[in-house]
Amino acid sequence: MKLATFAADGAAWTGAVLGDAIVALQPALDAACSASDQPAEWLPVDLRGLLAAGEAALVSAARAVAFAARPENAALRRPLAGVTLLAPLAPGKILGVGRNYADHAREVGGPALTAPRIFLKPTSAVCGPGSVVAIPPSVTKPDWEAELAVVIGRTAWQVDEGTALDHVAGYTVLNDISAREFQFDQPLAMTSFAKGLDGFCPLGPYLVTADEVGEPWQLGLRAWLNDELVQEGNTRDLIFSVAALIAYLSRYMALQPGDVIATGTPAGSGHFRSPPRYLRPGDRMRLEVERVGVLEHGIA
Repeated sequence: MKLATFAADGAAWTGAVLGDAIVALQPALDAACSASDQPAEWLPVDLRGLLAAGEAALVSAARAVAFAARPENAALRRPLAGVTLLAPLAPGKILGVGRNYADHAREVGGPALTAPRIFLKPTSAVCGPGSVVAIPPSVTKPDWEAELAVVIGRTAWQVDEGTALDHVAGYTVLNDISAREFQFDQPLAMTSFAKGLDGFCPLGPYLVTADEVGEPWQLGLRAWLNDELVQEGNTRDLIFSVAALIAYLSRYMALQPGDVIATGTPAGSGHFRSPPRYLRPGDRMRLEVERVGVLEHGIA
């Protein structure tokens, strides 16, 4: 499934995408239960709650989507173009990974990493597809980083690499916007602050479930800035794989349903170009992860 959160009729809905349409899950489930004379079922009101509710809730969601997909149930489907997509979920926590692509590690420089380099982005940084990210006037070096984001579906604590992917609900696209002056122009790097300003975590457009994406070993990533291709990479070049990241993080903290891991970015972000290139008001960004989706947003 492609799960989403969208605004329509003055409310926010948890839904699923069907081609060029979107289905609000709870109304579709109500209709499915009524049509089969079964007792009403209630889904959690948001996507993080849906993941936390476990497999039974996802089965009910899939049933709702299948019912809405029937030709005679077109009234349960809305055109995607007629709704506003929001960030697919409000994460519990966002864990980022620095220098996790071999080509990006080379362009940044420094010693080879023997363990993942972790930072945090606050949930207040999240914004959705189509957002316009307002760069604070005092920020002078705003930069982009296209990333595959992993969304946790089952609590992961002390898991090994062999079972780590069993804890993944799905994947989405993330732009790890960074104020580079706080990373590289300070006596001590302030990485989480550089990456945690309001709006510095565009996320979306959907959460594509793990069964639909398949193994995350070889997914292409690309980013365009104002129609110019500025990043192109592939998850086969990750230094620490998705499974390795989940196993490592779960040694130290419990990963909960709805937590997000931003897995790193390939080479090509602006700070490491010659000359450096930073985001400016009026810029448009398009970020794509193969089999996951395309995230677009603006800069102000």
